Amino acid sequence: MVLRSCCKFGPVSVLFRLGYVALLLLCVTHLRCARAETKTVVQKDAEFDVTYNDTVTSDNQTIYAFNHTVSRNKTEGVRVTVDVLSEGAESSPILFVVRQKQAVLSFQVPLILRGLYQRKYPYAHVGRTLCQPPTRTLSETQYFFVDVSTLSSLGTHYQLRISRVESFTLHTDKKFSFTASPSQPQYFKYVFPDGVDTAIVKVNSEMTFPCSVMSIQDIQCPVYDLDNNVAFIGMYQTMTKTAAITVQRKDFPSNSFYVVVVVKTEDEACGGPLRFYPLRPDELIDAGNRSKTLDVVVSPAISSDVYVMGMLFCLGIFLSFYLLTFLVACVENKRMHRRREGLLNPADMSPAETGIPPCLMLFLSAIVSTADNASTLSSEAITDSIASDANYGYMERSLESVTGRSRQESLSSIEEDDYDTLADIDSDKNIVRTKKYLCVSDLARKDKRVLSKKYQIYFWNIATIGVFYALPVIQLVITYQTVVNVTGNQDICYYNFLCAHPLGNLSAFNNILSNLGYVMLGLLFLLIVLQRDIIHSRALDRHDLNALECGIPKHFGLFYAMGTALMMEGLLSACYHVCPNYTNFQFDTSFMYMIAGLCVLKLYQKRHPDINASAYTAYACLAAVIFFSVLGVVFGKGNMVFWIIFSVLHILATMLLSTQLYYMGRWRLDSGILRRIVYVIYTDCIRQCSGPMYIDRMVLLVMGNIVNWSLAAYGLLKTPNDFASYLLAIAICNLLLYFAFYIIMKLRSGERIQCMAMVCILFTAVVWGFALFFFFQGLSTWQKTPAESREHNRDCIVLSFFDDHDIWHFLSSIAMFGSFLVLLTMDDDLDDVQRDKIFVF
Repeated sequence: MVLRSCCKFGPVSVLFRLGYVALLLLCVTHLRCARAETKTVVQKDAEFDVTYNDTVTSDNQTIYAFNHTVSRNKTEGVRVTVDVLSEGAESSPILFVVRQKQAVLSFQVPLILRGLYQRKYPYAHVGRTLCQPPTRTLSETQYFFVDVSTLSSLGTHYQLRISRVESFTLHTDKKFSFTASPSQPQYFKYVFPDGVDTAIVKVNSEMTFPCSVMSIQDIQCPVYDLDNNVAFIGMYQTMTKTAAITVQRKDFPSNSFYVVVVVKTEDEACGGPLRFYPLRPDELIDAGNRSKTLDVVVSPAISSDVYVMGMLFCLGIFLSFYLLTFLVACVENKRMHRRREGLLNPADMSPAETGIPPCLMLFLSAIVSTADNASTLSSEAITDSIASDANYGYMERSLESVTGRSRQESLSSIEEDDYDTLADIDSDKNIVRTKKYLCVSDLARKDKRVLSKKYQIYFWNIATIGVFYALPVIQLVITYQTVVNVTGNQDICYYNFLCAHPLGNLSAFNNILSNLGYVMLGLLFLLIVLQRDIIHSRALDRHDLNALECGIPKHFGLFYAMGTALMMEGLLSACYHVCPNYTNFQFDTSFMYMIAGLCVLKLYQKRHPDINASAYTAYACLAAVIFFSVLGVVFGKGNMVFWIIFSVLHILATMLLSTQLYYMGRWRLDSGILRRIVYVIYTDCIRQCSGPMYIDRMVLLVMGNIVNWSLAAYGLLKTPNDFASYLLAIAICNLLLYFAFYIIMKLRSGERIQCMAMVCILFTAVVWGFALFFFFQGLSTWQKTPAESREHNRDCIVLSFFDDHDIWHFLSSIAMFGSFLVLLTMDDDLDDVQRDKIFVF
């Protein structure tokens, strides 16, 4: 068309048309400019503490000019308060822009804040505090402007007020009260005074809801003081009634910081109810009254002297146990030396030298011999029964047969299956182990070196497990602490923030330090066991008859494993307290399960050394327990299917273990098990009603089943949220039940508890009582939201450094150490008693 027109009208006509088009474009541009020039811009000189009522449209823009004097020695806050009085302003909000020397603040009114699932909450009343840029001169006049504009063609009425915040700077140890809401956040400035390097900021409220956030930010513009941006910078934590953050001067180059308090638009983050989902995506929801009254106070934290006192206090407590152990060992060694001299000197001297007639000397020797070999049986009937049973299928071994095998033989070439005194006569096992009354000699027939090697595996296995478990744990908690320090999110870790003393990159050093007792007392227990092991080995080397044939067989592998587990518990508990939360709570409980399991095994091993579980079986079972602990933490909360499966497995495991203990392992789990069960029920219950053959064992197992079935029923009905603690309670209940049964049967069999063991029992019971008191104080709980957990926080109670949970660490480590000593010493009274006179129960 263009080419055709050019050919038809010629060059002159083309130029005329182009000029016409340019003229039209010029006219349109002129009209637009004329229309733009009709918009009115009004600038007003404004004053503080004066309320300005005005109307803004798309045709006019108002600028308010303010000036004020800023002093370097005095900081005053400036607050902007805006109200929109017109209805329907949500569709065309007013834009407020505050232009300062080094900062610009802009916001719209009504202010739209978003909640979960993009819920929208409008706020027509907005209050913001202006950021105060620092001044280098002693006094300076600063100007700032408030621009008000809108795109609404209709007039929107508003109120504007600029006021000074007289209490903008917080003072040390002085409480200040204020009110905040989602659209009216508040922040204040705090300057570190001379001599204060660490301060703790506490914000409290009598109102649980609405949920709010406290943030600590550096002195810089802009200040992030809205719900949707408060987490962008600094340290922050959600709160209901209490929040506390420890601030260090080294983290703030200006030696000052802002304390920002923001009220959230919704309460879900603090464990509150969640509003309904809007029917339409763009529907605005009335938030109602979400104002909250709060108090803020900044107090100096502890000094470095308190850190030193806390560390010395911790070391002093546990080093005193080393000193006490050394003194007791010296006294015991001196007493044994005197006793040995008293027993050996008369034998070394002739009758003429002692002045005792030979016949009287022979008589006294007979009395001593009779006393040493006295039976500890509780009744003559039991004695007769044991004598008759012992003659059936059991042959007394001589000292030569015990020590006949060369001790130079390498232990590494001996296996439990290779050397078994009953391997060639398996039927004799059934006869011996199913006797009505068993003695320790019946269950201590295997070679001592073989069993020693078997039980030493417990120690080496747990040491290996500890290394492989601890290394990734340490790496993980260091990552946790790094994330907390980098993001500033204080909700990741469940500290007692009112008593969390930082050191370096660690946020709660006191909770880590208090775990030192587990490590030190675990090491002390290992040294005590090592000393006993050395003494026993020397006795075996000199063929001491008491060491070979008397007392409970001495196997120290499980004791070494227990001491190592106690040390690992301290290490992993310290790792857990680097950043305690529900995802790493298993670090704190895994070795508690192991300690409980090892104690039960040690109690059982004392009188059943030949048939105790191997290390591989024991640790496999403990691994299954820890596996279920992890499943319970991840899937157990409110999951009825999980609780049904766990309760059924719990009951089945209880029944299988009861059968194993009752028959001393002399039963088989195979395809014929149901047929044998039916046969036993028919012969013992239907054909003739006969009582249980092993009454004592039956009493223990019936009580154990009652306790475990009750715990299983409780878990199924209540479904507790803290599954790890529930599982630990099962282990502790079974341990206490078996320990009580052991003590009762020991006394019932005519045995006695020596003074040292009795002192350990009483001391340990008292310490456990106090320890549990502090444990149940509950300073934090990851079963709730971080904000709800902080409601349980409390101040330090010892040296302004340790809290209730630290005291639990101190006392529980001492109590565990005492419990281990009880297991180590409770059968010392049997060291001079022949093993065929010591009952099995």
